[in-house]
Amino acid sequence: MRAGSRTSILLTLSLAITALSVSAVPATAVAPPLPGQVAAPDGTTPIPAVQGPLAVTAESYPFGAADHQEVPQDLSKLGYDEEEYLVSGTSNVYTWPTSGPAQVRTPDAPYTTRVLVRKPAKGQKFSGNVVVEMLNPSNLFDLNIGWAMAHEQIVANGDAWVGITAKPIAVDALKNFDAERYGSLSFANPLPLTDPANCSTVAADSSRTTENGLIWDIYSQVGAWLKSNDPANPLRYGSPTTRVEHAYGFGYSQTGGFLVNYINGVHPLVVESDGEPVYDAYIVAVAGGAFAGAYPMNQCELAPPADDARRQFKDVGVPIMRIMSQSDYLRGIGSRRADSDVPGDLYRHYEMAGAGHATPDELIFSASSEDIIAAGRSVPPASCNEGPRSRFPSSIFFNAALRNLDLWVREGIAPPRAEPILVRDGAPVLDEFGNVQGGLRSPFLEAPTSTWYGTATGASFCFIAGYERPLPQDVIDGLYGSHGDYVKEVKSSVRELEGQAFLTDYDARQLIKEAAQSKIP
Repeated sequence: MRAGSRTSILLTLSLAITALSVSAVPATAVAPPLPGQVAAPDGTTPIPAVQGPLAVTAESYPFGAADHQEVPQDLSKLGYDEEEYLVSGTSNVYTWPTSGPAQVRTPDAPYTTRVLVRKPAKGQKFSGNVVVEMLNPSNLFDLNIGWAMAHEQIVANGDAWVGITAKPIAVDALKNFDAERYGSLSFANPLPLTDPANCSTVAADSSRTTENGLIWDIYSQVGAWLKSNDPANPLRYGSPTTRVEHAYGFGYSQTGGFLVNYINGVHPLVVESDGEPVYDAYIVAVAGGAFAGAYPMNQCELAPPADDARRQFKDVGVPIMRIMSQSDYLRGIGSRRADSDVPGDLYRHYEMAGAGHATPDELIFSASSEDIIAAGRSVPPASCNEGPRSRFPSSIFFNAALRNLDLWVREGIAPPRAEPILVRDGAPVLDEFGNVQGGLRSPFLEAPTSTWYGTATGASFCFIAGYERPLPQDVIDGLYGSHGDYVKEVKSSVRELEGQAFLTDYDARQLIKEAAQSKIP
């Protein structure tokens, strides 16, 4: 298995939060911009102040840098550069009524966070697309999951990828890792501890001195910066104006749930103020319904209930793909809705048959174990009681999804539709090999050699890691009379899926190559 082609998936466990009832308060006069911040005309999304790119030395480098991943990656061989920036501005803290978009609770709270940028080294190779991800903090440090899942398509198309530190608990890890480099980062709570609105009880991964709810305006402002003509914009490539044509929002598990809040609560505010959205489409990954389907808009209020309409998408105005895994689709079944090609309500819902939520690649493509320990965090286990985390290559689905999303936005080509995983009486319907029926298909289930499970037992996130159990040899021998028979079955599945646009051409070639090099049966 090629490590560079296998994507990882990680989840978040929603933390229980004791709510304090708060009332929305009207916004006060807008605070003056911070030094270097570009004041927004007529209340449009402001451009943050930017410091960087930060210097990189042997002693000081970005947390999660490509050449310091668990399995180091040489971006120069891909024709890519990596840069890190600090961005600062002011963010509103919002509350989210049961109907309508978010409302300002506390205005103009200063923040500073960091942004990791990977982009084509040469401007002529840049596609004009930037995938912007709120980095997943579920293990209490930043995980580069979007890059892990879709970097092959990002590189093949010449897209840029941008990751944003999105939560105070991840800021703490960064400061542990490199206090000098990250010392100015701040998600400070604008409310003093003596303010009754600063709730006395927060989630276990949170603090009363910080505010998780600053991320929403940060996400808007970073996207606006990348689309702006600001001299500090790394995607100008020396030209007078930005080279960005489209920004695509991406979130995975916890930050997939963050995207639900953003899309339904904040995206409408941006459209109202700016006349258009910052993000032109979204991929909401392994987050939906009762599974990471939404989060508290600020740390003093509860997340919307599992059956709340705020967890579902309707008439957002830009294309949305929601992609669930075999680990989470049952708990997230409330996120299911009909696909749509209606203008203003462009939507696809996919469920990856066989795929686990948390796979090895979330670690392969993120900070090394040594750096995780230096950040004061525990290294997540790569194995569970049943064995190694599932090796199922979810990247094949995300590569195709990103390609199809871009075609939807640029050319109006509607993506393919797929049936959800088949469920009857609250349980999946299995085939004779113990694999689920329906869902996004692949040769791993169409030409089976294993049973694929979405859940395992053990520490940390094993309950959504999944695992693989090879079929008995006599079963495999009965399915495939020869190695050639097996390769033929794989080719048949791959060609059908590629023709339906569920696989990219490069993943199709790789799957056939791997089948040819295998020793099956």
